[in-house]
Order: sequence, then structure tokens, then C-alpha cells
Amino acid sequence: MSRRPTAGLSLTLVVVLLFGALLAGSALAAPLTGDASAPVTGSITGPTVVSTNSTDLYHVRGWGGPAVSANATVVGNLSYYATPVGPNLTGVSFNPGSAFFKNNASITATLHPGNTTQTISIDIMVSSVYQGKNASTNFSITVSVVRPYVVSATIVNPTNATVSAFAVYVTLDGTVIGQVNVSSLAPRASTRVTYEYPTLGLSVGSHTFTFSLVQLHGLVTFSNGQTVYSESVYVTGPPPSYTLWYIAGIVAFFGAIFIFLTRVAARRRGTARR
Repeated sequence: MSRRPTAGLSLTLVVVLLFGALLAGSALAAPLTGDASAPVTGSITGPTVVSTNSTDLYHVRGWGGPAVSANATVVGNLSYYATPVGPNLTGVSFNPGSAFFKNNASITATLHPGNTTQTISIDIMVSSVYQGKNASTNFSITVSVVRPYVVSATIVNPTNATVSAFAVYVTLDGTVIGQVNVSSLAPRASTRVTYEYPTLGLSVGSHTFTFSLVQLHGLVTFSNGQTVYSESVYVTGPPPSYTLWYIAGIVAFFGAIFIFLTRVAARRRGTARR
């Protein structure tokens, strides 16, 4: 003979179940808290030598602090603020100057270095803020703005068909240093390609820049009818310094005068004794 549960036992079971559901719901609804113990870190990567009037890409990263939870989720305000610093900031900009980080992803920014050859720095502050807690870190990158070597060539399409997008590879003394992308080239058309090479200086002597179309198997050529075009530059050494010779000459001159005066004085003393 089966027994039915009493009313008191049923009520207790219902209360327990409701309490358990409330605990589970509150656990799910509880907001993530920032991990204030994690240090704020950041970095900026990109070229350290750029051409005047160029457009250059940089990647800024920031992470940690109270805005990032223990399970690596951004729960607060994690952002960076950038400031270009240099002797002449005319035409210099870094965009975006500030932005928010999400999901540990880097932010791509653009540097316009202006038309002045100089050394500038991009100063970055990464800020992490959540529920009244804040932390930050600072770092920078130094960039040399220089007048680049510029090489150009004309590419022609001698066929009756359109050539789709292709790349022109650039080498310096046999080493690949970059490429120029051409979107397409219509039949019997031509286009001018230009490559700028920023550098703090090439060694003394002859250097050769080469454009290469060898991977296109003759579909297009340079204006000389070849698939390779080269241009050489010669870098001279610094002018000779004559400072040491000047100093040596001055010393010899005064030395000769000293010897002459000494001999004259000796002769006068000898004459006086007579």
C-alpha cells in the first residue's frame, strides 16, 4: 500500500527547489569583475624609418588591469591615447588618436609623418578603468622621417587582353625589399609604377634597384620590352676632413718661428760677448 507525501514535506521540497533556482539564476546574472591584479600591458609595432609625405600603418595593443576580467573578457573601459612628439609637427598626424580595445585585438592606426626630415616619437598611454578602479601604462616608438630613394618604371600590356591584378617585386642588390601592386592593365595600355625606399643610409658604392615581372610569363613588360628593369645609384663617401692637416700646418708654422727666434737670440748673445 503506497503512501502519499504529506503536505509539509511537499512544501519543503518546493522551497528547496525554488531556492536552488534562485541561486543558479543569481550566479548567471552576476556581472564579471575586473582583475585589478593583472598589470596593464601594451605595445605598438610598425616601421621605424618612413618616407616624407607617406602613409604608414601601425598596430597598437593593450591588455590587462581592472577593465579585463579573470576569464580574459573586457568588462570595462580599455583604451589607448596617442600623441605625436617632435620638433616640427606640421602635417604630422596619428589616427585614430584614441580608441577602445575589444577581445584582445590590436587596433590599426595610420601615421602621416609630414614633409620634414626629422625624428619623431609616438607616445601611447593605455588606460584600463572599471568600477572606480583604474590603471595605465605608457610606451612609445621612435620614427625617423627621411627623404627616400625613388625608382620608377613604365609597364605596358602589348596584348589584346586585360591583365588582372599583379604584383611588381622590388629588389635592392638582389634582396627583395617590397612590391608594388597593380590592380589591372587594359589591352594595349601602360601604367607607371613608383617605389619609395626609406633608409637611414646606404653604404658607399654602387647599388641597384630592380623591378621584376618574371612571374607574369611575358603577359606584360616594361617599356624596354623586358620583364626586368634596373636602376643604379652611386653613394659617395663623406668629404675628406682637412682639420688634422690644418692643425699640423699651424703647429709646424709656429714651430719654425720659434726655432728662428731662438737662433737669432743665440747669435745676438754671441756678438755681445765679443
